[in-house]
Amino acid sequence: MTVAVFSSADVRRAVAPAEAYEAVREAFVAHARGEWTMQPKLYVTNYPAGDFRAMPALGGGHALLKWVTSFPGNPEIGLPTVSVMVLLSVADTGTLQAVLDAGAVTALRTGAAAVLAAVTLGRGGPIAVVGCGVNGAAAAETFSALGLELLVHDRDLGKADAVARETGATVAGSKEEALAANIVVTVTPGREILYRPGSLRPGQHVSLMGADGPGKAEIALEELGRGRVFCDDWEQASHGGELAAALAVGALRRDDVTELGRVLEGEVEGRRRDDEITLFDSTGLAIQDLAIAKLAYSKRDELKLQTIEL
Repeated sequence: MTVAVFSSADVRRAVAPAEAYEAVREAFVAHARGEWTMQPKLYVTNYPAGDFRAMPALGGGHALLKWVTSFPGNPEIGLPTVSVMVLLSVADTGTLQAVLDAGAVTALRTGAAAVLAAVTLGRGGPIAVVGCGVNGAAAAETFSALGLELLVHDRDLGKADAVARETGATVAGSKEEALAANIVVTVTPGREILYRPGSLRPGQHVSLMGADGPGKAEIALEELGRGRVFCDDWEQASHGGELAAALAVGALRRDDVTELGRVLEGEVEGRRRDDEITLFDSTGLAIQDLAIAKLAYSKRDELKLQTIEL
């Protein structure tokens, strides 16, 4: 059995940001219709050392497993904190087709999901990306690929400058300027509350991409209650996203939250008024990874890929 191996560079050569945007849109719709399936992230813990996370998905003739390890103490022994691998198989036979660099897959699908929610739920006007790490840069690249102008901000000015040069964006004069834009994508580690009580403006949309696990938050609970809340997947977001803390204290209920796929599929309405505040809680879905992996694999013959025999 010959298995294709996609490095980070191979994934990025195979999948352009605009293509990732369309692929992730189609994945959301397929999932909303029940055509693509997935389970919430499965955590296998070995605390205090760290944990393992398994993310499976099935759809479009393929099956995927994203295997993530997170061990905070690893840098002390010369190892990375996080390591990730994506495996793509034939759905009908289980035959392994490809191994893909998960960092590139994750960045492409995160940027695509952030911008997809912003375009779907926002009302136009100034756009900003707050957080210019790998995934924030991917969001900026996706906005740029769609021909949209934006501001970027990062506490590390060098990162913001680099993303601005790469995408044609403008570096915001301050964090406050970026957070006040009509459409905002936040892609931070989730250790700092960016939107404190009373800070959201009427008509704003915010794609909250950083709080993808327990204990993380980019927005105060009070602010979640001021907006109309959307998520990528209820089961996953209700256990590990911004929603989890709000649900735990009764600030939100299931009926208060709409899955983005239902809006894209046309089942429910998105933004209803110009002054409505819309919030998107993203935890990152295996179906999004599957969309990117499938698209990359479809380009395999165009790339000079390394292969392995199993």
